[in-house]
Amino acid sequence: IKYTVNVLVFRHPTSCCSVYRAEDPRNHNNDRFILSKGHAAPVLYAVWAETGFLNESELLNLRKVDSILEGHPVPKQQFVDVATGSLGQGLGAACGMAYTAKYFDQASYRVFCLLGDGEVSEGSVWEAMAFASFYQLHNLVAIFDINRLGQSDPAPLQHHVEKYQRRCEAFGWQAVSVDGHSVEELCKVLSQPRHQPLAVIAKTIKGKGIPGAEDKMGWHGKPLPKDMAESVIRDLQNHMVSCNKRMYPSSPTEDALPVSLRNVHMPSAPSYKPGDKIATRKAYGMALAKLGRYNERVVVLDGDTKNSTFSELFKNEHPNRYVECYIAEQNMVSVAVGCAARDRNVVFASTFATFFSRAYDQLRMAAISESNINLCGSHCGVSIGEDGPSQMGLEDLAMFRAIPTATVFYPSDGVSTEKAVELAANTKGLCFIRTSRPENNIIYNCNEDFHIGQAKVVYKSNEDHVTVIGAGVTLHEALAAAESLKKERINIRVIDPFTIKPLDSKTIIENARATKGRIITVEDHYYEGGLGEAVCSAVVNEPGFTVRRLAVSQVPRSGKPNELLHLYAIDREAIAQAVRKLLMKCEKNV
Repeated sequence: IKYTVNVLVFRHPTSCCSVYRAEDPRNHNNDRFILSKGHAAPVLYAVWAETGFLNESELLNLRKVDSILEGHPVPKQQFVDVATGSLGQGLGAACGMAYTAKYFDQASYRVFCLLGDGEVSEGSVWEAMAFASFYQLHNLVAIFDINRLGQSDPAPLQHHVEKYQRRCEAFGWQAVSVDGHSVEELCKVLSQPRHQPLAVIAKTIKGKGIPGAEDKMGWHGKPLPKDMAESVIRDLQNHMVSCNKRMYPSSPTEDALPVSLRNVHMPSAPSYKPGDKIATRKAYGMALAKLGRYNERVVVLDGDTKNSTFSELFKNEHPNRYVECYIAEQNMVSVAVGCAARDRNVVFASTFATFFSRAYDQLRMAAISESNINLCGSHCGVSIGEDGPSQMGLEDLAMFRAIPTATVFYPSDGVSTEKAVELAANTKGLCFIRTSRPENNIIYNCNEDFHIGQAKVVYKSNEDHVTVIGAGVTLHEALAAAESLKKERINIRVIDPFTIKPLDSKTIIENARATKGRIITVEDHYYEGGLGEAVCSAVVNEPGFTVRRLAVSQVPRSGKPNELLHLYAIDREAIAQAVRKLLMKCEKNV
């Protein structure tokens, strides 16, 4: 009852103007629908009960712990592709679905997205509007429910539908204002042919038909009192139109071909040679291009950094499967989620690692959406050098480690980077690959086998004193420190974790025991949330273990890479000194 107005906004247009196999909600030929204003979930569930897909009795279990009908839409419901509720994100995902339909599937299914007027204040909505216009997504319809009232205040433009219309038109959309309570007007506008994305500006009254709540503040998210609800139900029943014939949407055109994303593998082993030097960011781009040669559903997105992340190498070979998202990282992540929906594509999206921080809510919602997307963050840490702290990814490991469905790769050479790309393409959930700017030596044989959650011991002897764990640039610094300390008859064991999440606790603990529990971690990242804290969590219950952490301790500055590694004490000299100090302290304690 609370969302009676919204039933008129989209239930009948779905019946009249869309094509769908209601008994098979995720059929790849079906039109797509995203309820961006996820708090209106009850009416979405009511529609699916109307189709017969849900039992009406299940509606009474709304929000209960043993019901699939949660407070906001989530993909455990077969009729939901992406989770919504964090406002402003639905249209970006809809853009990804519409782009897939037009350019990858080249199919006739369309994408509908219902937004509330409150969420239109989110900048991510306008990033999506610009994207849809630029790529001429004529198969995309955005319905704006302009009901005037937000949660605690009226929406900024209230009922000035002409202003919404002008804004949508300024972004290159065909925009039409309608009475949102007129089924006839809605059906008419939705059935018209179009060559642009369509924005339907639907003027509605919040709580229409509910005396005492209609167009009134203070009712958002509140159930009606029992006596008031009973009165409204009686009134609705008196106005119901009797119909013995159930309405079904038309069957879709079956022109979206089946897709299999199984066994997305490299055709051959990496081709690097001992002595080669390459930045892992470039190795990432080369790996993408190679993967794309033999897998036509691999697609790549970037945020106008393709000549830095080296995703341009993929674009050069596979231009029709590359999507430029420009400097709009929030929308890029949402588009990636949309492109990956219903397992239509293997999606990689890249930018500087630090710029994913502005899209963190989109990443969080991608996990709730059970999305399978792969993200690459380049230019991590102070080792990028002169560009300074605004470009340095120093929080990214903490961000991605906190996401429950995330796998975090941190490759250290070209071979392990290529393996990380291949593994990510076949791994469920979010995958994050952290790449670096400096060139470093190839340290692995091209036939080396890599697995998620399996570390590599890259330097050892039978008489090691300390276990040192580094990744990326700091792994190479640790190897240099090992050679230097060897001249002092101090032996260290060096471990490459390969994945920070999951971390190979078993290998770390076993090797640390061989060095009497002495561990040093070194990372080009802030202390909080990175490699060091991951290792500490892994060994916290091990008696007699000592962990010393080296990391970036403050907001850094510009400088040459080697200068900055030295300044923030994460270079080979700092590692060697930390080893000496740890051994001296242990000797004193003895």
